[in-house]
Amino acid sequence: MPTVTLSTSKPTTARADVLILGIRGDEDKAELAATLDLMGFTGEKGQTVRFPSGGLAKAPVVVAVALPEEPTAEDLRRAAAKGLRAATNATSVAVALHPAGVDEVEAIAEGLELGSYRYEAYKSTKKGAAKKPEITSAVILTPFARQTTATKAVERAATVAAAVNVARDWVNTPPGDKRPADLVEAFSQHAGNDVKISVWDEKRLAKESCGGILGVGQGSDSPPRLMTLTYEPAKPVSHLALVGKGITFDSGGLSIKPGASMQTMKLDMAGAAAVVAATVAIARLGLPIKVTAYACIAENMPSGRATRPGDVLTMRSGSTVEVHNTDAEGRLVLADGLALAAESKPDHIVDVATLTGACVVALGQHTSGVLGNDDGFGERVLAAAKTAGESMWPLPIAEEMKGLVTSSSIADLRQHNPKPYGGTLFAAAFLREFVGDVPWAHLDIAGPSFNEGGAFDYTPVGGTGTGVRTLVKLATELSGS
Repeated sequence: MPTVTLSTSKPTTARADVLILGIRGDEDKAELAATLDLMGFTGEKGQTVRFPSGGLAKAPVVVAVALPEEPTAEDLRRAAAKGLRAATNATSVAVALHPAGVDEVEAIAEGLELGSYRYEAYKSTKKGAAKKPEITSAVILTPFARQTTATKAVERAATVAAAVNVARDWVNTPPGDKRPADLVEAFSQHAGNDVKISVWDEKRLAKESCGGILGVGQGSDSPPRLMTLTYEPAKPVSHLALVGKGITFDSGGLSIKPGASMQTMKLDMAGAAAVVAATVAIARLGLPIKVTAYACIAENMPSGRATRPGDVLTMRSGSTVEVHNTDAEGRLVLADGLALAAESKPDHIVDVATLTGACVVALGQHTSGVLGNDDGFGERVLAAAKTAGESMWPLPIAEEMKGLVTSSSIADLRQHNPKPYGGTLFAAAFLREFVGDVPWAHLDIAGPSFNEGGAFDYTPVGGTGTGVRTLVKLATELSGS
């Protein structure tokens, strides 16, 4: 990520390779009107054009980014990233997007740091090839530059963006290099001493009756794990439990996926990545809230040991579950994590999972579904998501889903929807069985967790880190910070 600093300099005098200039209307456009008109700049929100400054600014190149008259924090977050993407072959940028307050300064810093992300861990460098320039420094031009609150906002943005970017790294890592034990090691290295960590192996999982995680992971020769991270400040004002689905690779098990559908299944641990990255960020921000995160980690593979359709698993809660489709494995590992979370008697529980294709059908590839057992808490999650800049939408757990979940003839619960519709609602109704009366929200991030198209704004190709910013913002709100 680039180093982001603040300055009270004017756009015309700021020294950088590229000036990223926000254009809100005719007043901002004035001195550049002729050039912008020649470049076909219409002022449509999000439009960018790049041109030589012609001596109008110290920076030799200007990237003009169209903004609405009264941009939101998310508008500025995206504009900063758009401008950064257009500043090719530069190593430094000055950013003049006219933030109206410290919160908007923070949004711009986030946009710059998120927009600079690249995943090149497996790219080889050809001998003698020139290294492509990277932007290493960015200065945000703002009259708030000398305020301590603005400096702290930039520091906060760096912490949150780093959390999002490490979650992206974990999702992008090839599945053969992040089998359950590998993923635990990666999570542990990132967490360092900021949180307390415990890890249950397959023997401890059996002792603790975590039949869901064991059932999903038993087809693999890389045994499952349950990783718990705990951050507890001196005087926490609340206790938030987070649960993440961590399927390091999802073949579908014996209900095997078509080959094409497996290509991106390294993404199926994005929920665990989000809760781990968010928990560590919350700790590094020093928020006065206790957070306990459960990463439910397994590899879903077919073998002679794999769970079969028709098998019955006994979960941590004591409930028995009849398995109908081994490709609906996420809800099984989450069930054990949610039961453990409920046992700790937190004030709130949030789980994050790439859970259902049905949610993508309903909401598309860029919006997560939010379901739960408490409307008030659900609204708080949605409000946090909106402020953080992550697209989420409420979905109901329809009344009839309860009867479908309990319709197994031989077990307490059935794992898979007997109907060809309402898959997201059924999955949430199943998970609800394991949270008791604790206010709980389920985030189905199946769509936005992975971007198979081209990079846009601050969203890169591959893992996106969806959920991290919302969780950090929610913890901030719950702690009153």
